[in-house]
Amino acid sequence: MKLATYKDGSRDGQLVVVSRDLSLAHYATGIASRLQQVLDDWSFLSPQLQDLYAALNQGRARHAFPFDPQQCMAPLPRAYQWADGSAYLNHVELVRKARNAEVPPSFYTDPLMYQGGSDDLSGPCDPIVVPSEAMGIDFEAEIAVITGDVKMGATPEQALDGIRLVMLANDVSLRNLIPAELAKGFGFFQSKPATAFSPVAVTLDEIGEAWQKGRLHLTLQSSWNGRKVGMCDAGPEMTFHFGELIAHIAKTRNVRAGTIVGSGTVSNKGVEKKGGGTDWPKGYSCIAEKRCIETIQDGQPTTDFMKFGDTIKIEMKGLDGRSLFGAIDQEVVQLGAKAKAAAASAGLALPAEDAEAPSEG
Repeated sequence: MKLATYKDGSRDGQLVVVSRDLSLAHYATGIASRLQQVLDDWSFLSPQLQDLYAALNQGRARHAFPFDPQQCMAPLPRAYQWADGSAYLNHVELVRKARNAEVPPSFYTDPLMYQGGSDDLSGPCDPIVVPSEAMGIDFEAEIAVITGDVKMGATPEQALDGIRLVMLANDVSLRNLIPAELAKGFGFFQSKPATAFSPVAVTLDEIGEAWQKGRLHLTLQSSWNGRKVGMCDAGPEMTFHFGELIAHIAKTRNVRAGTIVGSGTVSNKGVEKKGGGTDWPKGYSCIAEKRCIETIQDGQPTTDFMKFGDTIKIEMKGLDGRSLFGAIDQEVVQLGAKAKAAAASAGLALPAEDAEAPSEG
């Protein structure tokens, strides 16, 4: 089934069930008003939602209405935990190679993860609100899962059983704030603003054969200002699958229902050209990676980070060729007078102020 959360003026919104083709929706009122309720009591509530989903797809739902992604909050608007990994080691290898650094051997056996802000998660069409372009605004196209309860000490195989829903993420990064933060030794903080998620989160049965052992074998599309810049395969080159990422979190603590786990930037290796050199035909899922490729090829980056007014669209087609999660479709806007209306509609607070190197997130 496919689930979304509609804006209703509250922090947690209203849970809706969405048809398979993303054309219709139906409030889940009477079963559950919020997604977190369902995650807390999955065995009892999810079968009821599944019945409503079947009725919606068969045209039997009495109060169905046209589905509008513009009305969506993040499927889980605030989560008990948002933990993002860097599961595609090619991304890390490119970042390291661009600055003539080695990848530590431990990176291939122990996943990189950071704890992101989980109290302010953006909807798929909410603006990316940033104080200054000088911060180095970047998108990051990723896959994410939402878990049920996973016990401390769970194996990767056991952790896979804890996955309830899958969705897309845009883990926005402010690249020019990252070096100083990492130099402190405590990791990302101000350099990682609100992450946005796809309109719907889907159960594994909706993905079908494309879901294999914790990896999503489909193409993740990224379009920057209407130009397709990434057509990256999300499955084959994912070094750590989602079960391994969740088990990494669960090594020393329980993972509670309502935890969101991200894959990190989806990244594919380059292809050796006949005449020498390397080409990256599948493009990129973040600008930092493009800049690393330029540095490796030409000695310096030439692609700028995002500007105010830029747009980013992130989407994935299922095996049937139709949009599986709906699209993340955002515009970058400046914090201040121009952005106040947009920020207010997204429920964003309004602080202010300013501050080069890519990150491995």
